[in-house]
Amino acid sequence: MTRTYDTSINERLAPNAVTVLERRYLKKDDDGNPTEKPSDMFIRVAENIANAEKVWGASDDEIAAVAQDFFALMADLEFLPNSPTLMNAGRELQQLSACFVLPVGDSMEEIFEAVRNTALIHKSGGGTGFSFSRLRPAGDTVRSTQGVSSGPITFMSVFNQATEAVKQGGTRRGANMGVLRVDHPSIMEFITCKENGGFDNFNISVALTEEFMEAVKAGETYNLYNPRSKEVEGELDAREVYELIVNLAWATGDPGILFLDRINAGNPTPQVDEFEATNPCGEQPLLPYEACNLGSINLSRMLEVTDEGMDVAWDKLKHVVHRSIRFLDDVIEVNNYPLPEIDKMARANRKVGLGVMAWADMLIMLGIPYNSDEAVELGAKVMKFIDDEAKAASRELAKTRGAFPNFEGSIYDTKDAEPIRNATVTTIAPTGTLSIIAACSSGVEPLFAISYVRTVMDNDRLIEVNPLFESVAKDRDFYTPELMSMIADAGTLHGIEDVPEDIQNVFVTAHDIEPIWHIKMQAAFQDYTDNAVSKTVNFEGDATPEDVRLVYDLAYELGVKGVTIYRDGSKDMQVLTTGKSAGKQVVDAATPTSVAAMPGTLEPRPRGAVTMGRTEKVPTGCGNLYITVNWDEYGMCEVFSQMGKSGGCASSMCEALSRMISTGLRAGVDPESLIKQLRGIRCPSPAWVDGGGKVLSCADAVAIAMEHAVEFIATGSVSNGVTKHTDSLDNLNGACPECGGALEHESGCAVCRACGYSKCA
Repeated sequence: MTRTYDTSINERLAPNAVTVLERRYLKKDDDGNPTEKPSDMFIRVAENIANAEKVWGASDDEIAAVAQDFFALMADLEFLPNSPTLMNAGRELQQLSACFVLPVGDSMEEIFEAVRNTALIHKSGGGTGFSFSRLRPAGDTVRSTQGVSSGPITFMSVFNQATEAVKQGGTRRGANMGVLRVDHPSIMEFITCKENGGFDNFNISVALTEEFMEAVKAGETYNLYNPRSKEVEGELDAREVYELIVNLAWATGDPGILFLDRINAGNPTPQVDEFEATNPCGEQPLLPYEACNLGSINLSRMLEVTDEGMDVAWDKLKHVVHRSIRFLDDVIEVNNYPLPEIDKMARANRKVGLGVMAWADMLIMLGIPYNSDEAVELGAKVMKFIDDEAKAASRELAKTRGAFPNFEGSIYDTKDAEPIRNATVTTIAPTGTLSIIAACSSGVEPLFAISYVRTVMDNDRLIEVNPLFESVAKDRDFYTPELMSMIADAGTLHGIEDVPEDIQNVFVTAHDIEPIWHIKMQAAFQDYTDNAVSKTVNFEGDATPEDVRLVYDLAYELGVKGVTIYRDGSKDMQVLTTGKSAGKQVVDAATPTSVAAMPGTLEPRPRGAVTMGRTEKVPTGCGNLYITVNWDEYGMCEVFSQMGKSGGCASSMCEALSRMISTGLRAGVDPESLIKQLRGIRCPSPAWVDGGGKVLSCADAVAIAMEHAVEFIATGSVSNGVTKHTDSLDNLNGACPECGGALEHESGCAVCRACGYSKCA
């Protein structure tokens, strides 16, 4: 059979999609130039995955037909597999899974074997999840050496440093998830381990047990158990621990929570092992040495016009589900796993995770507000349909390919049971970069924004508008460029009189929606999802810890498997990405609310009549910034900065920044402390300089000039130029580390829709 493919996808893709594909997915020559078009990528992937059919005796013509079907599935943007499959299928690496869970045993040999395996996985482009709950607590006896254990947190830092040393593809570090049971004696140290920085390459989650949650409700203590001896080793007040988790999640986003007993209640193969950790985004509980093989259906393509209006195209959705499950089962067969133990486990359970993207788009096209009971009910209906059909497709495959090898003893192994090919079939995964390729909304998240501002290198503002909103605005005759700019600055449609009320109600964003609706939607999809649902509950910056606690309580009541929250502004280095975030002061719960409550105050010393200094020109995305750093007999005392062009917000903000720095210096604040706070702050418009360095913002430029001044004061000369940044995962909170664009926090990840960067992919 001759293979012919419709390559019109090259013209149909959105410009952003092409940009992302060229940067991250397409083959390149030695000079970094793409050697394939998007259609070539889809052909490469389709033919590679279809070759799995040989294992079950398919002829060349049959394989060619399957390849064409797989190509159409992807090129029509109805289904996309996870990023590693698009990147690596049909290429030398052939590693098609995004994430893995590795066991960490309680011996030096097992710990460093896990470190080695982690490095191999990160080298192959994957992320890793671990539970450190098997490790004995700090101070516990080590009989082999007559010494004491340093505890799980110390060994967790070893994994963090190993990750630091291994960059994925030479450009990005791997992502990790660290998990510890709430009844581990080291739990308090774990909960607070990211409070003062460190563990930049980890997301962390506390595994909550039913015993603990019942103790929280009753206001009682609960037991801590030594994992080595299995004996009780103390107790803690459950509510105090719970409140600490809530307060730190409110302050920093970490830790997340996993309802571990609930996750294990849904374990399809309890005879094999139990769940103890998830992948870095929290949506995929995996047994030790399991991998996730994921893909997502584009729900915006699953609609049809009926006599009653727009409706879900159920027959089309069924057809796409069956083809997608076949695709994902074939992925398992041709995947080149990084470890033999992973290969064995993946083939034994044959888990796949079919999910969705463009849920918010589907609701908009149906005219249903995201924050409504109607939307929640439809979400449950859609996901139940997908799950039912996915299982039907898996059972159909089992008729010719056989059940998954661990079927005997699994939850499916009942009297008169029909064999099933895959131990799990559904997962709601993050789809940040996939949704850019498909030009749709991500996962089951609401829209992040209606209108974006992108600042290019000459400081021009480019307004990018959600295509569905732009279409409606033009059809309803209220579209103007000025209105789109106003919406971008406001960060919401609400309160903008020029937008009709019915449109305001349908086009809601993540920050328009009360947190309770995030959890209700997550729970609706979780009810019909084998694995778990990747979802971020977004909070406004002025949300309180009590708001977070109420969401956690509701999540437990509604049966979700885990929760990730993000409060706007909660990360130290967040860059505000929509106008709605601007102008809000966020005060930490532990911060005194008045000067009188502080232990002491400092007044800046008077400026001397004579100072010495140096002036340096530093390029920024806003233009050249001329920075003068002065010092007197007591040390560095003041900073002045002036933009090369006069006027504007950039100049006034730089003046304000300089005045505050000068006040701090004359009050005795160590210059190094100020530099540390300023260095690495990002804006959406960085500047590249000779030697490969990057100036990330005007604040970063001032810090660079201060660094040079410190060196000049000490040595009389300056040897260093602009040093290259090494980006820590924990600090990628507002601006993209690769292009400077705005980062969106969704599905447990940070994603840039400008270049396709993803913290987790």
